[in-house]
Amino acid sequence: MKKTRRILALAGAALLLCMYACTLIFALIDSPAAFGLFQASIAATILIPVLLYGYLLIARLLRERSGDSDSAVRSASADDLQNPDTSSEHTH
Repeated sequence: MKKTRRILALAGAALLLCMYACTLIFALIDSPAAFGLFQASIAATILIPVLLYGYLLIARLLRERSGDSDSAVRSASADDLQNPDTSSEHTH
């Protein structure tokens, strides 16, 4: 898992560097399509990292939320196993 995360982080850094290079190249070339490509490159340079950050934030929150419910279920099950008489009182 740790090796996969490193590879993905390196690929993301390479993608960012390529986007910055494309932005610079589009800013320097003189062509009718250059301005449109430059605008798209600026938008991608800003939007892609922001969207990825939002995705990671939501994934972390959902993972924590599901982890909390699992721990509550585990602790309730452990209480039922330790005190079987009190567990029947809760169900009635």
